[in-house]
Amino acid sequence: MYKIVSELLLYGDMDKDSILMQISDIFRCMEEGSQTADVLRTRVFGQIKRLLQTATDYAFDRNLWHNYLTFLLITNENPFSITCEKTGAKDGSVNYFAKNDFRAFQELFHFDFSGIEEKLGIDCFSRISDYKAIGKPELMYNKNVSEKVRDLSAKLETAKDENEFFDMVTDFYRAYGVGMFGLNKAFRIEECGNNDIRFRAINNMDKVVLSDLVGYEIQKKKLVDNTEAFVQGRKANNVLLFGDSGTGKSTSIKAIVNEYYDQGLRMIEIYKHQFKDLSNVIAKIKNRNYRFIIYMDDLSFEEFEIEYKFLKAVIEGGVETKPENILIYATSNRRHLIKETWNDRDDVENHNGIHRSDTMEEKLSLVNRFGVTISFSKPSQKEYFHIVTELAHKAGITMDDEALCKEANKWELSHGGISGRTAQQFVNYLLGMKA
Repeated sequence: MYKIVSELLLYGDMDKDSILMQISDIFRCMEEGSQTADVLRTRVFGQIKRLLQTATDYAFDRNLWHNYLTFLLITNENPFSITCEKTGAKDGSVNYFAKNDFRAFQELFHFDFSGIEEKLGIDCFSRISDYKAIGKPELMYNKNVSEKVRDLSAKLETAKDENEFFDMVTDFYRAYGVGMFGLNKAFRIEECGNNDIRFRAINNMDKVVLSDLVGYEIQKKKLVDNTEAFVQGRKANNVLLFGDSGTGKSTSIKAIVNEYYDQGLRMIEIYKHQFKDLSNVIAKIKNRNYRFIIYMDDLSFEEFEIEYKFLKAVIEGGVETKPENILIYATSNRRHLIKETWNDRDDVENHNGIHRSDTMEEKLSLVNRFGVTISFSKPSQKEYFHIVTELAHKAGITMDDEALCKEANKWELSHGGISGRTAQQFVNYLLGMKA
């Protein structure tokens, strides 16, 4: 095995502590006789334990070794795989080297572990090649990644040669992409020292779709039209969704990401205190073959906060043009994002009364950076009752509509007033009472 792994070129730049590299090194030490059987056995068990943990995290099943190798292939971000993401393989000399690597992976797929098992008196490799996983709730693992790994793994098992192997892997890259951006819909960022950031996938994001949001048809259409233009490579605008709380602003953006994920749309959620990292975020995603929405939820600024100035520069006013594969979608309960004071409205700034204050214009100019603004207002009582009845019908609640509206009216009076959120909470209450 050590010889096979050492011949990897494009996919050879793996962490030395990865499971594959460690198992490869175990074989090297066994062949050289540089470690005792007890030491080798302990090392094997350590890597099998790590493999089982990975299998648990992603709900791998059947042949865990094949699942693991497939996971490596679709998460390894190298020049070849990144070039193929969302576009597929192109003619070029690099394909020769890629096929050599895929020939090596195919050998690893069908590697015979019986020799090391016999020498060390173990059977763990045989066990993981025919593994029956314990069923677990979806919230305990990343279902999106799990399904893709297992499906591709089953296909790669049938590949006749490196050419078929090549086609299967590059077809996957074209359909889904590579690495964390290829496998996941949404991300958060975290600092990792040295003024750098890394992305963390948001697993099991809410599966809501736009049809789940009752009403607000005009607002949803404006959001869809802008997003479709964006994912299709046409000109599109940054979007601000503003209005009353509980009206579906954040839900609409999550639904958009769910509905356009297959077309290469991804979302990165960023908080106000992280605006200083926006340049780093943009630098890391601007050359990827995806369309990114940088999502800012509940965006607002107090009078003393100055982060909005940096946000303005990043959105439109900086020296470097914002990449075409990035838009900013923000939600806010404030139309102007920044708290205004009576002093802001005073047209006179100095004692002579001849200078107009620029404070208001500077603050309002942030809103102007969003080419599309969409208002989500609190529903009327009639609209509220319509939302309640629609949600109740979808949930399978059979209560008479008149009785439903009467109870919904009582609910909203003591639970925060009329809104789509209140309607959903009322329906959740009814579903809980049914049990």
